[in-house]
Amino acid sequence: MRFVTSEAEEAGPSSDLTALVWRYRHGYRRAGVLLCLCGVVIFAAGTHTHTLTHSRVSRASHPPGSAEGTSLASEILRRFRQLQMDHTWTESLYATLQFPDRSQSSSLCLVDSAGLVSEQIPLNPSDFCPYSATGSTTGGVVYANYGRPEDFNWLKSAGVSVIGCVVVMRVGGGVSFAEKVWLAERSGAGGALIYPDPADLPQDPRRLGLSTHTAVSEHVHLGSGDPFTPGFPSFNHTQFPPIQSSGLPLIPALPVSATVAAKLLSQLSGPSCPPSWRGRLPYVRCVVGPEFSSRRRVKMSVHNTMTPVLLNNIFSSVVGRVEPDQYIILGAQRDSLGPGAVKSGVGTAILLELARTFSAMVKNGFSPRRSLLFVSWDAGEFGNVGATEWLEGYLSMLHLKAVAYFSLDQAVMGDDVLSAYTSPLLVDLLDAAIRQVEHPKHAGQTIYSQAEREGGSWRIIKPLYLNSGAYSFTAFAGVPAMELRFTEERAYPFINTPLDSAARLQEVLGGRLGVTGRSLGELVGEMVLRLAHDHILPLRITSYAQTVLQFSAQLNKHSAELQSRGLSPQWVFSARGDYSRAAETLQRAIDYSDLHDPSTARSYNTRIMKVEYYFLSQYVSVVEMPFRHVIHGRGDHTLSALTEHLALLTSDPGTLRRATLQTTARSVHAGRYRERANALNGDVWSIRNTLTYTH
Repeated sequence: MRFVTSEAEEAGPSSDLTALVWRYRHGYRRAGVLLCLCGVVIFAAGTHTHTLTHSRVSRASHPPGSAEGTSLASEILRRFRQLQMDHTWTESLYATLQFPDRSQSSSLCLVDSAGLVSEQIPLNPSDFCPYSATGSTTGGVVYANYGRPEDFNWLKSAGVSVIGCVVVMRVGGGVSFAEKVWLAERSGAGGALIYPDPADLPQDPRRLGLSTHTAVSEHVHLGSGDPFTPGFPSFNHTQFPPIQSSGLPLIPALPVSATVAAKLLSQLSGPSCPPSWRGRLPYVRCVVGPEFSSRRRVKMSVHNTMTPVLLNNIFSSVVGRVEPDQYIILGAQRDSLGPGAVKSGVGTAILLELARTFSAMVKNGFSPRRSLLFVSWDAGEFGNVGATEWLEGYLSMLHLKAVAYFSLDQAVMGDDVLSAYTSPLLVDLLDAAIRQVEHPKHAGQTIYSQAEREGGSWRIIKPLYLNSGAYSFTAFAGVPAMELRFTEERAYPFINTPLDSAARLQEVLGGRLGVTGRSLGELVGEMVLRLAHDHILPLRITSYAQTVLQFSAQLNKHSAELQSRGLSPQWVFSARGDYSRAAETLQRAIDYSDLHDPSTARSYNTRIMKVEYYFLSQYVSVVEMPFRHVIHGRGDHTLSALTEHLALLTSDPGTLRRATLQTTARSVHAGRYRERANALNGDVWSIRNTLTYTH
């Protein structure tokens, strides 16, 4: 790993690491050189160790509770212990997971008008969508493109009803399986089939691609964690009220291959679909259904069983020397329903390498100000169950202790384009890191300079998404989180399939897996180092003011409609101003303070760490709406939901009363923004709340 700390350092011989260590003996520079030294030793010794670890993790499928999964957990625990960090331990919990029924396979068939089976369609019995509803449904077939809200809206506008039908949707489109099934269910569908279209995932036999007979699997719980203990940790078979997550689907869902989808869609009749919906299935005219040309219907049956499974999250930590109760957390999913080269292998390998790097740094004299926590999570395939249950168990304290979380899941799917799914609070950290780390594919170019050549480094920043390993940390627990990923323009086709092997990933990358993993590790290492070392946490506390400003601009478009109905958006505007001024005042105070005074630094850091937490709405139930973050969350309490409801004021007058009521309810956000501003202001004598009466 490389740090540019001065012109002299750049000019000196890069191989003379010992001279560099002696040149910078103190503070961040010394830590940077130690990271450089240890990174070179580990990753240059090299990419070979990374590749071996990755190959071991992804040599076979290793779902939670399996013999292979248990063996892998034991090996990771052993490797953590070999590093001799300050603490290494395992936390166990029982969670309810869903697997295919071994006694009865799920099925798909065509039936005639009398309900008799006319054709059985072969399925792979191991393909399933965890947490699907079980049972059977029979109906017509409707093609709904990616199953996005706009896709179902188009069907409605075209007069195509999906009520009681089996909806066929493509993988992708920026929509998770859970969201597709939820939208289909909300539209009245009886069942859901999801397939990979060759237009989205390469399936050309002449190139490295997915077989047309391979399905892509993913869980369909619209949430995270154990859906049978929502809001509560599943520790030690603890008994909680018999409540299940509102995000569990009520309709059956199955993953199917492109071959199966083509068989169904080629027999549809009905209106033509929009040109943008056309995929590349052979012999398929793009029509949406719901009728078959042969007047047959589809019957799908899902047979899965719920099973309590013992899960193991594995932890290892380096204790901070000044503020040990503040943690920087790094984690990776360990389990996989298939080999999981991308799904779990890459992240686990990078996690272990970073743990080795920082452990070696400490042995060479690095003294982190804050604690580092390295975690191998279980049951990520089922909706980040291991991580979410841990968050639920420590929710009341995390906003006081967790500085940031870095997810290493699916970190390498290519070696060309970097994406960072992140909380806005971490953007400055990322910006500094990409200016330091060399691009894995373009020698001599930093990631920043290469991004600028290709349209701007701002393209790297993306919002957190539901299935991200980082999402629950921010949207549920109020901890700033980030997930980094290298991809290519051509999608990696094997994710969430039995073909996601180490050999295929290496072939996609042209043997550059180690180099790309090293770049990703360096990026995370740079950011973690600053968080662990700096006196004041380097989080951009003013970032959310800009985010809310963008929302306010959208809100302002509906100002006339609101005011004509006796509602004023002024509270939102003034509350945003309160937050912005408080953030800027705190930043100025930090700039002019003695940051070497422990009590001063501690006071500022405590306020900074609460910023993300105070964006969790306190007006909704964590059981009913676990993702309470008003920016990144899901539900009627979010700013995005408010924007959608406001749009109804002009686009759908028939829902005016409901929209108006919900718009009124959203006004409580203004009070919550004032709370965020008060938290940044600190002491009660620094807060000035005045009432302004508007008519």
